[in-house]
This record gives sequence, C-alpha cells and structure tokens, in this order.
Amino acid sequence: MKNEAVLDLFEEDTQKGKYLTFLLGVESYGIEIAYITEIVGIQPITEVPELPAYVKGIINLRGKIIPVMDVRIRFKKQETEYDDRTCIIVIDIHDISIGMIVDSVSEVLSIPEQEIVPPPDISKNQKKYIKGIGKTAEEVVLILDCEKLLEDDELDLLTKTESS
Repeated sequence: MKNEAVLDLFEEDTQKGKYLTFLLGVESYGIEIAYITEIVGIQPITEVPELPAYVKGIINLRGKIIPVMDVRIRFKKQETEYDDRTCIIVIDIHDISIGMIVDSVSEVLSIPEQEIVPPPDISKNQKKYIKGIGKTAEEVVLILDCEKLLEDDELDLLTKTESS
C-alpha cells in the first residue's frame, strides 16, 4: 500500500509543470497534463438537442459516451471546418470525461511555475477560462483552467448526457 502512495506522488511530481499545448487559429493554449486522458482524431459526433451551442454532441469512444465541446465556439471565436489536424483532447473534470475539439495539438511543454503569470484583468469573460500565461523561449501560452471551462449547471447537464 505504501508503494502505491509513493508511486502516486512520483507520478504527480513528474506531471507538475507539464502542459499539453494546442492551437486555436494562431493562439497557443495549454492544459495541465494531469487532466488529460487521451487525444483522438475527429470522429462522428451525434448531436444532442438542448445542449449549449458549443457542445457539439457526444462521441462513442470504445463504448464510453463522451460529450464534446468545440473550444473555438466556447471562446466565441469563428467556427471553422474540421480537418485532418483537428483533434479531440479528452479530459477528466470531477470524474466526468469531456472531449475538447481543438484545431491541432502542438506538444507537451515544461513551464516552470515562476514562468507563469496571472492573466491581465482586461476581459472578465475570457479571464474565467484562463488560469495563467506561460512564457516560453518561443511563445506565450494561455493556460486553461479546466475546472472553469464548464459551469456547474452545464456539468450537471453533461453528466446526464454521459450516463444516458
């Protein structure tokens, strides 16, 4: 039992400061590696009525039904056609799997805590999704707060979708 705890701590430590980066247009975003369960290519999406516009529907991923959201629409960006670079990043929030449709996945970056600054206090809407801004040698990465991508009522709605 002790070894499992040590292993969990080690795994948590190796993921600390690591972010999967992806693109929406030319902007680079990052998600903490700890939230990510897998990355899959775009696949057929079944529409579900009465969900918010940015929730495109559900996919069947090896027998598990997962709601998918288009991150572009969630961030009020121009919708684009999906292509062979479009991916679904599957994340876990509060034991709920959610697929995030992004333009393309870039790489896993290590961004030390001291290189992450709080987002500027410009737009109160955009800020709620952005946890921080990571600075790397080549670029600036907007780090998403996965916990705030969905509000509680939306999580409840998706939980019902996922279990039906």
